[in-house]
Amino acid sequence: MAVDTTTAAPSHPEGDEGGEEAVRPLLSGAPAEVEDEELDIRYAPYARRDAYGPMGRGPLSAAQVARLVLAGVVLLPLRLVAGVLLVVAYYLVCRVCTLFVGGVGEGRPRLQGLRREAVLRAGRVLSRAMLFVFGFYWIPVSDRSFPNAEDVPKDHYEELERPGAIVSNHVSYVDILYHMSTSSPSFVAKNSVSKLPLIGLISKCLGCIFVQRESKCSDSKGVSGAVTERLHEVSQDENSPMILLFPEGTTTNGDYLLPFKTGAFLARAPLQPVILRYPYRRFSPAWDSMDGARHVFLLLCQFANYIEVVRLPVYYPSEQEKQDPRVYANNVRKLLATEGNLVLSNLGLAEKRVYHAALNGLLCQS
Repeated sequence: MAVDTTTAAPSHPEGDEGGEEAVRPLLSGAPAEVEDEELDIRYAPYARRDAYGPMGRGPLSAAQVARLVLAGVVLLPLRLVAGVLLVVAYYLVCRVCTLFVGGVGEGRPRLQGLRREAVLRAGRVLSRAMLFVFGFYWIPVSDRSFPNAEDVPKDHYEELERPGAIVSNHVSYVDILYHMSTSSPSFVAKNSVSKLPLIGLISKCLGCIFVQRESKCSDSKGVSGAVTERLHEVSQDENSPMILLFPEGTTTNGDYLLPFKTGAFLARAPLQPVILRYPYRRFSPAWDSMDGARHVFLLLCQFANYIEVVRLPVYYPSEQEKQDPRVYANNVRKLLATEGNLVLSNLGLAEKRVYHAALNGLLCQS
């Protein structure tokens, strides 16, 4: 585990802690004369270092352009069609399984028995198929999720296989597909997602938590309140799906770990830590400083993509961690950084936006 000592200012979203990392004055903006290299050093967690450069707009050789054109003509259409068919297939499964079932309009169908099992199994199979279509043909998993018996308190044996949530570093939208292919968890999404064609019903069947992030109404529980409530529900109902949480709140280039928000730790429930890494040769699947359409295009044009997974033992909070969610969050963060060889950084979403604005300014000038 290493600690990033760059000089950009840290943001402090609700629940973040500085830990041992230095607190620096907030940066109001990036000067226009700052060079790309200096920006990449200052905002290292978001800097792309693949063949396509900052924001995917770097210079390419003639051979790289030819390869990209060929993939765009042959590979891209096939993968797009296959991906759409997989989404439609899952939607049809969800539609059939929710026939004559209550709760669909409220955002959470009350699926039981074979209906619920069909939705979960289809989700895992089709998510893995989608990963295959995207070029993730083989996914090596280092499973450390079963610690030695002497390391687990006796009163935790029954809890070991039922953590309240999966806590993972956040690198790409592909993260969600991987976790769906193995655990079928629910996740937090904007309320507008529930109204999307196809995806809306799928997300409801997965038991997603829909939140109105901008709402300031007094009756709004907020993201942390909704997550805590669901974690308590998971601990009491074995049919309730685990939640997939990315405590960093945004994506990085995969080499760094940002400060954790405490929403996932307020319920004091055991968690399943998972580390994702994306080795690459030309294009990095990390979604750091590139717009979504360009990223999807380049990802689908790369014949083979790679992901490596490390599943750690279920993390049971100590009494001190139960009393202080910040301590709990910081200790889990250090564990992920150590086991995943990730660098701790105290940058956040605010600095990511400053970095993107600076890159856009430099690209407009060039």
